[in-house]
Amino acid sequence: MKKTMTVFIIIISVIAIVYLFLLATSVRKYPVDFGVSFNHHHASSLGLDWKQVYTSMLDELKPEYIRIAAMWSDVEKVEGVYDFSYVDFMMDNARERGTKVTLVLGQKAPRWPECHVPEWVVSLSEKEYEEKLLAYDKAVVERYKNHEALELWQVENEPFIKFRFGECSQFREDLVDEEIDLVHRLDEVHWVMVTDSGELSTWRQASKAGDLFGTTLYRIVRTPKGHIWTYDWLPASFYRLKARLLGIPMEQMYVAELQAEPWFTDSTPDDTPIEEQEKTMNIDRIQKHIDYTERIGVRRTYLWGVEWWYWMREKHDDARYWDIIKNKMK
Repeated sequence: MKKTMTVFIIIISVIAIVYLFLLATSVRKYPVDFGVSFNHHHASSLGLDWKQVYTSMLDELKPEYIRIAAMWSDVEKVEGVYDFSYVDFMMDNARERGTKVTLVLGQKAPRWPECHVPEWVVSLSEKEYEEKLLAYDKAVVERYKNHEALELWQVENEPFIKFRFGECSQFREDLVDEEIDLVHRLDEVHWVMVTDSGELSTWRQASKAGDLFGTTLYRIVRTPKGHIWTYDWLPASFYRLKARLLGIPMEQMYVAELQAEPWFTDSTPDDTPIEEQEKTMNIDRIQKHIDYTERIGVRRTYLWGVEWWYWMREKHDDARYWDIIKNKMK
Protein backbone atom coordinates (compact mmCIF):
# COMPACT_ATOMS: atom_id res chain seq x y z
CA MET A 1 0.00 0.00 0.00
CA LYS A 2 2.82 2.37 0.95
CA LYS A 3 4.70 1.55 -2.27
CA THR A 4 1.58 2.21 -4.33
CA MET A 5 1.07 5.56 -2.64
CA THR A 6 4.71 6.50 -3.30
CA VAL A 7 4.35 5.69 -6.98
CA PHE A 8 1.14 7.69 -7.13
CA ILE A 9 2.79 10.72 -5.53
CA ILE A 10 5.72 10.50 -7.97
CA ILE A 11 3.36 10.38 -10.96
CA ILE A 12 1.34 13.35 -9.72
CA SER A 13 4.56 15.28 -9.04
CA VAL A 14 5.89 14.61 -12.54
CA ILE A 15 2.58 15.69 -14.10
CA ALA A 16 2.59 18.87 -12.01
CA ILE A 17 6.18 19.69 -13.01
CA VAL A 18 5.46 19.13 -16.70
CA TYR A 19 2.31 21.26 -16.49
CA LEU A 20 4.15 24.10 -14.75
CA PHE A 21 6.87 23.87 -17.39
CA LEU A 22 4.25 24.15 -20.16
CA LEU A 23 2.69 27.17 -18.46
CA ALA A 24 6.07 28.86 -18.08
CA THR A 25 6.99 28.25 -21.72
CA SER A 26 3.66 29.61 -22.96
CA VAL A 27 4.43 33.19 -21.95
CA ARG A 28 6.54 34.19 -24.97
CA LYS A 29 4.79 35.42 -28.12
CA TYR A 30 5.97 34.54 -31.63
CA PRO A 31 5.28 36.33 -34.93
CA VAL A 32 2.44 34.70 -36.87
CA ASP A 33 1.15 35.33 -40.39
CA PHE A 34 -2.64 34.96 -40.40
CA GLY A 35 -4.61 33.64 -43.34
CA VAL A 36 -8.25 32.63 -43.85
CA SER A 37 -10.07 29.43 -44.85
CA PHE A 38 -13.12 29.84 -47.10
CA ASN A 39 -15.88 27.49 -48.22
CA HIS A 40 -18.41 28.61 -50.83
CA HIS A 41 -21.08 26.08 -49.81
CA HIS A 42 -21.00 27.28 -46.21
CA ALA A 43 -21.39 30.90 -47.30
CA SER A 44 -24.38 29.94 -49.46
CA SER A 45 -25.94 27.96 -46.60
CA LEU A 46 -26.02 31.20 -44.59
CA GLY A 47 -28.13 32.83 -47.29
CA LEU A 48 -25.19 34.82 -48.65
CA ASP A 49 -23.90 35.41 -52.16
CA TRP A 50 -20.71 33.37 -51.84
CA LYS A 51 -18.89 35.26 -54.58
CA GLN A 52 -19.62 38.54 -52.80
CA VAL A 53 -18.38 37.11 -49.50
CA TYR A 54 -15.23 35.82 -51.19
CA THR A 55 -14.31 39.03 -52.98
CA SER A 56 -15.18 41.11 -49.90
CA MET A 57 -12.84 38.89 -47.90
CA LEU A 58 -10.04 39.49 -50.39
CA ASP A 59 -10.66 43.23 -50.79
CA GLU A 60 -11.46 44.21 -47.21
CA LEU A 61 -9.57 41.77 -45.01
CA LYS A 62 -6.69 41.55 -47.50
CA PRO A 63 -5.32 38.17 -46.35
CA GLU A 64 -1.96 37.25 -47.79
CA TYR A 65 -2.87 33.56 -47.51
CA ILE A 66 -6.14 31.70 -48.05
CA ARG A 67 -7.17 28.04 -48.02
CA ILE A 68 -9.89 26.81 -50.40
CA ALA A 69 -10.91 23.43 -51.80
CA ALA A 70 -11.50 21.85 -55.20
CA MET A 71 -14.06 19.37 -53.87
CA TRP A 72 -14.51 16.19 -55.87
CA SER A 73 -18.30 16.32 -55.44
CA ASP A 74 -18.35 19.72 -57.18
CA VAL A 75 -15.61 19.27 -59.74
CA GLU A 76 -16.98 15.96 -61.05
CA LYS A 77 -20.71 15.91 -60.35
CA VAL A 78 -21.16 13.89 -63.53
CA GLU A 79 -18.78 10.99 -63.98
CA GLY A 80 -15.98 11.93 -66.35
CA VAL A 81 -17.13 15.55 -66.74
CA TYR A 82 -15.00 18.12 -64.92
CA ASP A 83 -16.33 21.55 -64.01
CA PHE A 84 -13.73 23.87 -62.52
CA SER A 85 -15.73 27.09 -62.84
CA TYR A 86 -16.09 27.85 -59.12
CA VAL A 87 -12.45 26.99 -58.41
CA ASP A 88 -11.33 29.11 -61.37
CA PHE A 89 -13.28 32.05 -59.94
CA MET A 90 -11.54 31.80 -56.58
CA MET A 91 -8.08 31.13 -57.97
CA ASP A 92 -8.27 33.92 -60.55
CA ASN A 93 -9.56 36.47 -58.05
CA ALA A 94 -6.78 35.50 -55.65
CA ARG A 95 -4.20 35.93 -58.40
CA GLU A 96 -5.52 39.39 -59.25
CA ARG A 97 -4.92 40.48 -55.65
CA GLY A 98 -1.62 38.71 -55.10
CA THR A 99 -3.14 36.32 -52.53
CA LYS A 100 -1.40 32.96 -52.05
CA VAL A 101 -3.63 29.88 -52.13
CA THR A 102 -3.47 26.54 -50.37
CA LEU A 103 -5.69 24.33 -52.53
CA VAL A 104 -7.28 21.26 -50.94
CA LEU A 105 -8.06 18.16 -53.00
CA GLY A 106 -9.09 14.60 -52.23
CA GLN A 107 -12.01 12.74 -50.69
CA LYS A 108 -12.14 14.90 -47.55
CA ALA A 109 -12.23 18.67 -47.52
CA PRO A 110 -12.88 21.34 -44.88
CA ARG A 111 -16.53 21.79 -43.76
CA TRP A 112 -19.46 19.47 -43.32
CA PRO A 113 -20.17 16.78 -44.45
CA GLU A 114 -16.36 16.29 -44.18
CA CYS A 115 -16.19 13.85 -47.11
CA HIS A 116 -17.05 15.43 -50.45
CA VAL A 117 -17.33 12.63 -53.00
CA PRO A 118 -19.76 12.44 -55.93
CA GLU A 119 -22.93 10.44 -55.46
CA TRP A 120 -22.15 8.22 -58.44
CA VAL A 121 -19.15 6.58 -56.72
CA VAL A 122 -21.42 4.34 -54.62
CA SER A 123 -21.78 1.91 -57.52
CA LEU A 124 -18.04 1.60 -58.16
CA SER A 125 -15.81 -1.31 -57.25
CA GLU A 126 -12.78 -0.59 -55.03
CA LYS A 127 -10.49 -0.60 -58.07
CA GLU A 128 -12.78 1.69 -60.05
CA TYR A 129 -13.06 4.07 -57.08
CA GLU A 130 -9.28 4.27 -56.86
CA GLU A 131 -8.94 4.97 -60.58
CA LYS A 132 -11.62 7.69 -60.54
CA LEU A 133 -10.20 9.35 -57.42
CA LEU A 134 -6.69 9.52 -58.84
CA ALA A 135 -8.02 10.75 -62.19
CA TYR A 136 -9.77 13.62 -60.41
CA ASP A 137 -6.64 14.38 -58.37
CA LYS A 138 -4.60 14.45 -61.56
CA ALA A 139 -7.09 16.75 -63.30
CA VAL A 140 -6.95 19.25 -60.41
CA VAL A 141 -3.16 19.25 -60.21
CA GLU A 142 -2.68 19.56 -63.96
CA ARG A 143 -5.10 22.49 -64.11
CA TYR A 144 -3.64 24.56 -61.29
CA LYS A 145 0.02 23.55 -60.81
CA ASN A 146 1.15 26.50 -62.95
CA HIS A 147 -1.45 28.95 -61.64
CA GLU A 148 0.23 32.05 -60.22
CA ALA A 149 -1.95 32.05 -57.10
CA LEU A 150 -1.05 28.50 -56.05
CA GLU A 151 1.34 28.25 -53.11
CA LEU A 152 0.60 24.86 -51.52
CA TRP A 153 -1.41 21.70 -52.00
CA GLN A 154 -3.34 20.12 -49.15
CA VAL A 155 -4.09 16.47 -49.84
CA GLU A 156 -7.19 15.34 -47.91
CA ASN A 157 -8.36 16.93 -44.65
CA GLU A 158 -7.54 15.18 -41.38
CA PRO A 159 -7.30 11.83 -43.21
CA PHE A 160 -5.81 9.81 -40.35
CA ILE A 161 -8.26 10.54 -37.53
CA LYS A 162 -9.10 7.18 -35.99
CA PHE A 163 -12.76 7.97 -35.51
CA ARG A 164 -15.15 8.78 -38.30
CA PHE A 165 -17.59 11.67 -38.31
CA GLY A 166 -19.53 13.33 -41.07
CA GLU A 167 -20.80 11.51 -44.16
CA CYS A 168 -17.70 9.46 -44.87
CA SER A 169 -18.82 5.94 -45.71
CA GLN A 170 -16.83 6.00 -48.97
CA PHE A 171 -13.57 7.34 -47.52
CA ARG A 172 -10.49 5.25 -48.37
CA GLU A 173 -7.61 5.98 -45.99
CA ASP A 174 -5.50 3.37 -47.77
CA LEU A 175 -5.32 5.63 -50.84
CA VAL A 176 -4.00 8.75 -49.10
CA ASP A 177 -0.30 7.97 -49.54
CA GLU A 178 -0.91 7.18 -53.19
CA GLU A 179 -2.67 10.52 -53.65
CA ILE A 180 0.25 12.37 -52.07
CA ASP A 181 2.75 10.53 -54.25
CA LEU A 182 0.71 11.40 -57.33
CA VAL A 183 0.69 15.11 -56.47
CA HIS A 184 4.44 15.04 -55.89
CA ARG A 185 5.05 13.35 -59.25
CA LEU A 186 2.83 15.76 -61.16
CA ASP A 187 4.08 18.89 -59.41
CA GLU A 188 7.65 18.91 -58.11
CA VAL A 189 7.51 22.61 -57.26
CA HIS A 190 4.71 23.05 -54.71
CA TRP A 191 4.80 21.41 -51.30
CA VAL A 192 2.03 19.23 -49.87
CA MET A 193 0.45 19.89 -46.48
CA VAL A 194 -1.29 17.10 -44.56
CA THR A 195 -3.53 18.00 -41.60
CA ASP A 196 -4.69 16.37 -38.40
CA SER A 197 -6.75 17.13 -35.31
CA GLY A 198 -4.92 19.17 -32.71
CA GLU A 199 -6.63 17.64 -29.72
CA LEU A 200 -7.90 14.21 -30.86
CA SER A 201 -4.91 12.71 -32.65
CA THR A 202 -1.26 11.84 -32.08
CA TRP A 203 -0.16 13.49 -35.40
CA ARG A 204 2.12 10.49 -36.02
CA GLN A 205 0.94 9.54 -39.52
CA ALA A 206 0.00 13.00 -40.77
CA SER A 207 3.27 14.60 -39.69
CA LYS A 208 5.27 12.16 -41.81
CA ALA A 209 3.01 12.05 -44.85
CA GLY A 210 3.65 15.43 -46.50
CA ASP A 211 6.13 18.29 -46.69
CA LEU A 212 4.22 20.44 -44.19
CA PHE A 213 2.04 19.52 -41.24
CA GLY A 214 -1.14 21.41 -40.40
CA THR A 215 -2.97 21.07 -37.09
CA THR A 216 -6.49 22.17 -36.33
CA LEU A 217 -6.96 24.15 -33.13
CA TYR A 218 -10.34 24.24 -31.39
CA ARG A 219 -10.53 25.71 -27.90
CA ILE A 220 -14.24 25.23 -27.12
CA VAL A 221 -16.64 22.60 -28.50
CA ARG A 222 -20.06 21.11 -27.95
CA THR A 223 -20.50 17.40 -27.41
CA PRO A 224 -23.14 15.55 -29.47
CA LYS A 225 -25.48 15.98 -26.48
CA GLY A 226 -24.93 19.74 -26.44
CA HIS A 227 -22.59 20.03 -23.46
CA ILE A 228 -19.81 22.61 -23.76
CA TRP A 229 -16.23 21.46 -23.28
CA THR A 230 -13.23 23.80 -23.29
CA TYR A 231 -9.49 23.26 -23.70
CA ASP A 232 -8.67 26.48 -21.87
CA TRP A 233 -6.64 24.48 -19.36
CA LEU A 234 -4.20 23.35 -22.08
CA PRO A 235 -1.10 25.60 -22.30
CA ALA A 236 -0.05 26.80 -25.75
CA SER A 237 3.39 25.22 -25.57
CA PHE A 238 1.71 21.79 -25.41
CA TYR A 239 1.46 21.94 -29.20
CA ARG A 240 5.10 22.97 -29.52
CA LEU A 241 6.22 20.15 -27.21
CA LYS A 242 4.08 17.65 -29.10
CA ALA A 243 5.69 18.76 -32.37
CA ARG A 244 9.21 18.45 -31.01
CA LEU A 245 8.57 14.98 -29.60
CA LEU A 246 7.49 13.91 -33.09
CA GLY A 247 10.40 15.63 -34.80
CA ILE A 248 8.26 18.24 -36.58
CA PRO A 249 10.27 21.42 -37.25
CA MET A 250 8.23 24.42 -36.17
CA GLU A 251 8.92 26.14 -39.50
CA GLN A 252 7.14 23.22 -41.18
CA MET A 253 4.04 23.28 -38.98
CA TYR A 254 0.99 25.51 -39.51
CA VAL A 255 -2.33 25.91 -37.73
CA ALA A 256 -4.60 24.91 -40.62
CA GLU A 257 -7.82 25.84 -38.76
CA LEU A 258 -8.02 28.22 -35.82
CA GLN A 259 -11.54 28.28 -34.40
CA ALA A 260 -13.04 31.75 -34.81
CA GLU A 261 -16.76 30.93 -35.06
CA PRO A 262 -19.34 29.22 -32.79
CA TRP A 263 -19.52 25.44 -32.53
CA PHE A 264 -22.76 23.95 -33.85
CA THR A 265 -23.99 20.36 -33.49
CA ASP A 266 -27.53 19.89 -34.83
CA SER A 267 -28.34 23.56 -35.41
CA THR A 268 -27.27 26.42 -37.69
CA PRO A 269 -26.57 30.15 -37.19
CA ASP A 270 -30.00 30.98 -38.63
CA ASP A 271 -31.94 28.92 -36.09
CA THR A 272 -29.71 29.54 -33.06
CA PRO A 273 -30.11 32.64 -30.82
CA ILE A 274 -27.06 34.90 -30.87
CA GLU A 275 -26.69 34.62 -27.11
CA GLU A 276 -26.43 30.85 -27.52
CA GLN A 277 -23.82 31.21 -30.27
CA GLU A 278 -21.82 33.54 -28.05
CA LYS A 279 -21.38 30.74 -25.52
CA THR A 280 -18.82 29.19 -27.88
CA MET A 281 -17.63 32.32 -29.71
CA ASN A 282 -17.62 35.93 -28.66
CA ILE A 283 -15.34 38.94 -28.95
CA ASP A 284 -13.25 38.07 -25.91
CA ARG A 285 -12.85 34.47 -27.01
CA ILE A 286 -11.81 35.21 -30.59
CA GLN A 287 -9.13 37.56 -29.26
CA LYS A 288 -7.99 34.90 -26.79
CA HIS A 289 -7.73 32.31 -29.57
CA ILE A 290 -5.57 34.64 -31.63
CA ASP A 291 -3.39 35.43 -28.61
CA TYR A 292 -3.10 31.72 -27.79
CA THR A 293 -1.89 30.85 -31.28
CA GLU A 294 0.81 33.50 -31.08
CA ARG A 295 2.26 31.62 -28.10
CA ILE A 296 2.65 28.26 -29.86
CA GLY A 297 5.51 29.08 -32.20
CA VAL A 298 3.93 28.33 -35.58
CA ARG A 299 4.66 30.85 -38.30
CA ARG A 300 1.28 30.70 -40.04
CA THR A 301 -2.36 30.26 -38.97
CA TYR A 302 -5.53 30.01 -41.09
CA LEU A 303 -8.56 31.46 -39.32
CA TRP A 304 -11.81 29.49 -39.50
CA GLY A 305 -15.11 31.40 -39.67
CA VAL A 306 -14.98 34.15 -42.29
CA GLU A 307 -18.43 33.21 -43.58
CA TRP A 308 -19.87 33.66 -40.09
CA TRP A 309 -18.12 37.00 -39.51
CA TYR A 310 -19.65 38.26 -42.75
CA TRP A 311 -23.08 36.83 -41.79
CA MET A 312 -22.90 38.61 -38.44
CA ARG A 313 -22.09 41.87 -40.18
CA GLU A 314 -24.72 41.65 -42.90
CA LYS A 315 -27.56 39.88 -41.08
CA HIS A 316 -27.09 41.19 -37.53
CA ASP A 317 -25.35 44.52 -38.06
CA ASP A 318 -22.40 43.32 -35.96
CA ALA A 319 -19.10 44.05 -37.69
CA ARG A 320 -16.91 43.51 -34.62
CA TYR A 321 -15.58 40.11 -35.68
CA TRP A 322 -14.93 41.23 -39.24
CA ASP A 323 -13.13 44.33 -37.99
CA ILE A 324 -10.97 42.41 -35.49
CA ILE A 325 -9.63 40.20 -38.27
CA LYS A 326 -9.27 43.16 -40.63
CA ASN A 327 -7.08 44.92 -38.10
CA LYS A 328 -5.09 41.72 -37.49
CA MET A 329 -4.31 41.38 -41.19
CA LYS A 330 -2.71 44.84 -41.37
